[in-house]
Amino acid sequence: MSTQVVEPGGPLVGRVQVPGDKSISHRVLMLAGLADGTSTIRGLSDGDDVACTRRIMEALGITVTEDGPCTLRVEGRGLEPANGTLDVGNSGTGIRLLAGLLAGLPFRSVLDGDASIRHRPMDRILEPLALMGAKVSGRDGSSLAPLTIDGGGLRGIEYRLPVASAQVKGCVLFAGLSADGPTTIVEDRPSRTHTEELMEAAGIPLVGETDGPLKRVTVKPGCPAPFDHEVAGDPSQAAFWAVAASIVPGSEVVVDNVYSGPARSGFIDVLARMGADLVHDPATGDLTVRHAGLTGTVVTPDEVPGLVDEVPILAVAAACAEGETEFEGVGELRIKESDRLATVESELGRMGADVRVDGDTLVVRGGSLRGTRVDSHHDHRIAMSCAVAGLVADGPTTIRGWEAVATSYPGFETHLDVLQGGG
Repeated sequence: MSTQVVEPGGPLVGRVQVPGDKSISHRVLMLAGLADGTSTIRGLSDGDDVACTRRIMEALGITVTEDGPCTLRVEGRGLEPANGTLDVGNSGTGIRLLAGLLAGLPFRSVLDGDASIRHRPMDRILEPLALMGAKVSGRDGSSLAPLTIDGGGLRGIEYRLPVASAQVKGCVLFAGLSADGPTTIVEDRPSRTHTEELMEAAGIPLVGETDGPLKRVTVKPGCPAPFDHEVAGDPSQAAFWAVAASIVPGSEVVVDNVYSGPARSGFIDVLARMGADLVHDPATGDLTVRHAGLTGTVVTPDEVPGLVDEVPILAVAAACAEGETEFEGVGELRIKESDRLATVESELGRMGADVRVDGDTLVVRGGSLRGTRVDSHHDHRIAMSCAVAGLVADGPTTIRGWEAVATSYPGFETHLDVLQGGG
């Protein structure tokens, strides 16, 4: 297990380009694989999670070739059974979306992953897939991976999401492409709209309706057309530099081409409310952040779907702010790569932060941080959040399990060195 030592130092100055959005990268690979023809994808995430999805789609029969710097050419020609188990690695997004895609294909598939994936319950996707007629079974009759999927024979349904989840919504919409009639998702709290945006861009017509607090989106059976897509920078990765620049005195950081679609800018709104000096240019996507004093705030449950992945790094901002910050309705964090409520509390607590969990609320009171040994708990966002916290600690911070960062942002350490060197 690798370690990384972060030293407090001077300001962060310069520009970085974060990896392509991970959520979008999974989906464009899947849609390109379903399309009949050649698609071009630029800026795909270079993290391990997306690499697993690429290998899975190749195992299902697509051809992916490098076509210049950061450009892939994907040849879709009809998916076929894979020879062996399909390994999603550490990717919760991957296993949930792929389960929906594979449920509609007329052959057997087995999806598996690492130890973390094998402990993450899949009930939320198994329920709607069963209603569609899918035959999906988990380990020893449970909802846990490996998942065995005997695909085909799906029927369209109307399904109301019990919780806001772009992964569950995406799973059902991908399954709906192979159903025998329209499939409708009903939401009473908005979630990320990547699946809908990308399906429409690939020529799949969707119908959206609003009925009071309820939103419906309907997809009919169909096949995407080949497409060209440039994946914008991942806001969840940009959030680390936004917080780092906000809390390290004298800093000024520009993150290039950050995705700005619906339900992904929640962390920007929260930081702005805390007093951060930041601007997200709608024309270029560039996010510019300068050091500023922060004050505590309250993050409400309605905001959480748009920033759920950014809560660990926002907790670091809260630990450096004046006063108290409450993150309400964040129980979803218990079933991520780690129990992020527990790991934020334990690891920031080791660094001297005043952090407590009260039911589904995370409470952080600002103060000073100390350098110490912390553990990533095999969670990339915990590792990088601790690294940012280490920039303002009173001594070196040693992070155990640093290899987890490769899941989503293998270039994080290099970008930190660049910014600490003044660009």
